[in-house]
Amino acid sequence: MNDPYACHIENFGNMESEKPKGTVLITGSAKRIGRTLAIGLAHDGYGIALHYRSSKKDAEAARLEIQDFGGRCELFQADLSQSNDVHQLIPRVVKTCPDLTILINNASLFQCKTFFETDENVFDAHFDLNFKAPFFLTQQFSQSVKKGQVIHLLDTKINKHSQYYFAYTLTKKVLYEFTKMAAKELGPHIRVNSVAPGLILPSKSMSEDEFEKLGKRIPLQTTGRPEDILSAVRFLIHHPFITGECIHVDGGEHLP
Repeated sequence: MNDPYACHIENFGNMESEKPKGTVLITGSAKRIGRTLAIGLAHDGYGIALHYRSSKKDAEAARLEIQDFGGRCELFQADLSQSNDVHQLIPRVVKTCPDLTILINNASLFQCKTFFETDENVFDAHFDLNFKAPFFLTQQFSQSVKKGQVIHLLDTKINKHSQYYFAYTLTKKVLYEFTKMAAKELGPHIRVNSVAPGLILPSKSMSEDEFEKLGKRIPLQTTGRPEDILSAVRFLIHHPFITGECIHVDGGEHLP
């Protein structure tokens, strides 16, 4: 029997039969979760504005994969830690993709620094990329489209008080509150929601074995996949009566 809840990228969308649905701008989408979102939403019939900072080869490879099945993809390089790049990105995308309809703030900095290891440079680096950039991209997006939606990628750590990722966790907590404030400010024409991933992909410093052991400690006793985040994003996109919400995709890790 087929699993009705199964979500596979390749099962979504015959590009030749689908009408264009508008363009999605996904920040940091050359690799990892962002890449899965780009390819999955392209399969759904959306044009993709694929943003990257330095991963040009990965971005080009993702674009070729999307184009191979008939999808639309444009590349946009920008350093979102720099104010000029942030303020120029939405106008650049709109000029090339005037049907921009969704913004997904996925790009993020993630450093293992305690409270006392967080100097001003670490603090500014995290807030510039993880909060300041999504704030102003959301602002410009809402001023550039008549109707659309914004989805922020958070982290299940917003429910805890991590001593090891102090600045990172703080920025995600602020972005969570911004989700609710922006949803109230920008309705009814712009919906704003968030997705909070848990154990989806191991960090660069973590082995697969260590990652799997962590998965055994949460309620569902397993780790997730990038496709699980794609499923949550699809859910938010297709439910027009939801705004100001955060979906935890973490196997219950956020539960006390």
